[in-house]
Amino acid sequence: MKIKEIIVVEGKDDTVKIKHAVDADTIETNGSAINKATLEQIRLAQETRGVIVLTDPDYPGERIRRIISENVPGCKHAFLQKGQAIAKKGRGLGVEHASVADIRAALEGLREEMSEPVEQIKWQDLVQAGLIGGTQAKSRRERLGVLLKIGYTNGKQLHKRLKMFQITKQQYEQALQQVLQEEHV
Repeated sequence: MKIKEIIVVEGKDDTVKIKHAVDADTIETNGSAINKATLEQIRLAQETRGVIVLTDPDYPGERIRRIISENVPGCKHAFLQKGQAIAKKGRGLGVEHASVADIRAALEGLREEMSEPVEQIKWQDLVQAGLIGGTQAKSRRERLGVLLKIGYTNGKQLHKRLKMFQITKQQYEQALQQVLQEEHV
C-alpha cells in the first residue's frame, strides 16, 4: 500500500512500524516537544504532498495532534484506539506497538480537517445523548470515537472534532444509536 502523503509520527520506532505496514515517508516530531522547525517541515509537506497525522492515543499524542492542527490547517488524521496500541507485555502505549493490520485500517479510515467547518451537532445534542456529564459519558465517547474514526476525546474535544471533520448529523445519530444499543445487550 503506497501512501502519497507524508505521515507525521512521534519517533523513530513509529517510523519503523509504519514502513512495515505501508510504503510511506514520515516526519518525526521527536515526542511532544514539537518545535518551530518541525512545524515548518510539516507545513511544507502539507503544501506539497499532504500530511497524515498518526500519533499515539495518549495525552502527549493528542497534544501533538492539536498543535499541528492549530499551525498547519487541512491535515488528514488517522487514529488508533488505545487497545490497538498497547505493548504485548502491557508496558508502553504507542503506534510502534500496533499491528500492521491496525495501522493499515487507521490509514484507510482517514478523517480530513475542513478549513471552514460548519457546526452540525450542537453542544446540547451531546449533553442530551449522555456524552457529556453522567456516569456513562466517558465510555460512550470512547465507543463513538471508534465508530466515527475520530479517536477518544473528552467532551469539548468531541464537539470540536465532530465539527472539524464535518461529521454529519446522520453519521452521528447512526453511531450514537449503535452505542446505545450495545449498552443494552
